[in-house]
Parts: sequence; structure tokens; C-alpha cells
Amino acid sequence: MKMGQLSRFWRESEHRYRLLGSKCGNCGTVYFPPREVCPTCHRDSIGKMKDIELSGDGVIESFTVVHEAPPRFSRQRPYILALIKTEEGPMLTGQIVDADPDEVEIGKKVHAVFRRMGEDGESGVIVYGYKFVLD
Repeated sequence: MKMGQLSRFWRESEHRYRLLGSKCGNCGTVYFPPREVCPTCHRDSIGKMKDIELSGDGVIESFTVVHEAPPRFSRQRPYILALIKTEEGPMLTGQIVDADPDEVEIGKKVHAVFRRMGEDGESGVIVYGYKFVLD
């Protein structure tokens, strides 16, 4: 992981580790990743955006099985990427793990788990992130 990527990772780590989003106090819409201003309410949302921790529960809206992967992910192929509609509303893109592609279907329930994503060199920082498993 390059230095710029590492610093970006640490800036974003709170919402990655806790699935921390934001909820507009004006219209009630939930966003992930968090936003400072609601794109619907604009100025009316300033000072009204509140942190909200997503449950990690959701439903598969769409998915694909990746057979031709970039070199970094070649050992994981085939792997499943899905669009997950969370209970709170935001749509997340995430990898489905611990499942065969035949088991994955649109409409199936999933929940987030935290997994090791990589590390910065042999003795570097270990990076974790969210993925999803079938319920």
C-alpha cells in the first residue's frame, strides 16, 4: 500500500470499521459514507447531519461473479461482488465471502463482517475492512 493510500485509509477508518454513516436531521435520509451536507436538503441540513452506525444487515440487490481479477486479487478468484441495500437505506458495494457463487441470489439477506484486506509490507500495518456473508 502506498503512503497516500495508507493515509487515506486511516482518514476513512472510522466509517470503515464501524460502518458509520450520517443521517439528515431535516429529511431523515441516511448516507454512507458520511456526508457533511445532505444532497437533497442542501443548506437546510447544515448542522443537522448526525452520525449513525449502520447495522450491517441488508439484502442483495444485484451481484456479479468476477473470474478475471486484477493481479492483487487473482488468488481470490472467482469472487462475488454485490450491491447491498442496507436496512437503513444506503446501498453499499461489497464482496460476498464464505459462499459459493451458486448460493448467492438477488433478495438474499446478508450481514457485514470485518476481514483482513491486506498489509503494508511484511511487517507493516494490517488493514481490515467490511465484507458480507449470507444469513
